[in-house]
Amino acid sequence: MSAEHSKRRTALLRQLREHKLDAVLVTHPPNWYYLTGFTGESGVLLVSEKGTTLITDGRFTVQARQETSGIKIELQQGALYHFAGAFLTQHTPRRLGYDAGQLTVLQLSTLRKAMGRKWRGVPANGLVERLRMRKDAQELAVMRKAAILVGQVLESVLKLIKPGVRESEIAAELEYQMKCRGASGPSFETIVASGPRGALPHARPTAKKLRKNELVVLDLGVILGHYCSDMTRTVYLGRASSRVRGWYRSVQTAQEAAVAAVKSGVACGEVDAAAREVLTKNGLERYFVHSTGHGLGLEVHEDPRVARGQSVRLETGNVITIEPGIYVEGVGGIRIEDDVVVQAGRSEVLTRVRRDLIEL
Repeated sequence: MSAEHSKRRTALLRQLREHKLDAVLVTHPPNWYYLTGFTGESGVLLVSEKGTTLITDGRFTVQARQETSGIKIELQQGALYHFAGAFLTQHTPRRLGYDAGQLTVLQLSTLRKAMGRKWRGVPANGLVERLRMRKDAQELAVMRKAAILVGQVLESVLKLIKPGVRESEIAAELEYQMKCRGASGPSFETIVASGPRGALPHARPTAKKLRKNELVVLDLGVILGHYCSDMTRTVYLGRASSRVRGWYRSVQTAQEAAVAAVKSGVACGEVDAAAREVLTKNGLERYFVHSTGHGLGLEVHEDPRVARGQSVRLETGNVITIEPGIYVEGVGGIRIEDDVVVQAGRSEVLTRVRRDLIEL
């Protein structure tokens, strides 16, 4: 991947020139990986026309040399941001970009104190994240595998979902199967929410036992080759009532409408509106309490946001989730989620588990 990392740094330099920046300080670990391949837990990355320097401590210097190519590794001495500030004074950048969303007030204060008046800090939020939004062919190949894997994990555990089994047991088995099948781990804490707890969109698994005649929301994702997948399916223990079937059909239709709306050039808000319109027609919009989706990649939540009123337009290579849902307090929840690649004039659904109501 060293050639790809070099191309990405070159693309970032073009952004620096557009923003009239002499250098940018990268402090978010997924962005280090994207630009260099470094997977360590501590450091800062300085990117400029003069080259790229990774500052990290002795725990990670050998790892950094092994994982990266074409960049300088600088051994940190003392506190990270004090050392980084002192290092930057040697390069005297006139305009240094930083991401205000990834740098704490204390870290910024330490940099300013260490550098004195020799620099001008310029908020330059999201420069790397904007590059990360458009996945290249190698990234998409990994994400396809991650999406297939999460489906295999779910299907392998469906037979264990029955009355009397605890939510926490199902979640543990799902995460065990992820690692058995090659994932480095879950991309977020697996959600297993049964009965009334399914009305909590981000419910954590508990010791609650599953019961007959209730909905179970299963939201899971894997990390494979550093990239995330994210999928939700809702099952019913027993034979679902006509009311539950009607709700499920509405959510399924809403998801289909949103997926159909996904194509290059379409505003994210339009995709959200496609799902919301279906639920509104069926009198369920008030139960849809979150956005339709989000970007997916090195992080499980990244740009772009597929939400009400979002004017950002989808581009070829974006990977997003489409996950409308309804949440009825005291009854339960229904959510269907898939990972979707934006292609020119069409979309590609990566997750492959069936979307019809699964009755167990």
